[in-house]
Amino acid sequence: MTTKTLEEIRTNPVKTAEATLTIQMPNDKLPIGRHTFQLQVADDSGNVSTPAKVMVIVVDTQAPTAVLMVTDENGRPLENNRISFGQGFILDGRKSVDLGGGKIVSYTWSLVE
Repeated sequence: MTTKTLEEIRTNPVKTAEATLTIQMPNDKLPIGRHTFQLQVADDSGNVSTPAKVMVIVVDTQAPTAVLMVTDENGRPLENNRISFGQGFILDGRKSVDLGGGKIVSYTWSLVE
């Protein structure tokens, strides 16, 4: 079995003597969506097949992580998240992340207590 990185197969076609190819993604990752891979084989007489194609669908199955901070109206961190009576404040969710390859597209805010 041959192993190549995604970077290697993106750069040039990979020719092997083995019937399997393992693709590793240590740095470059396939983005979410559809990606088509192709295989052509050649026999010992030099005859080449028509290409066979397969579509790989990368999906995001990991829930994002909400990170919520509170600052004063000027964006300065509050000591122990305390504000004076009647003072405005900012709820900040900018450090929220989606490590599953997607992107956060909405924020839903609510007061629960």
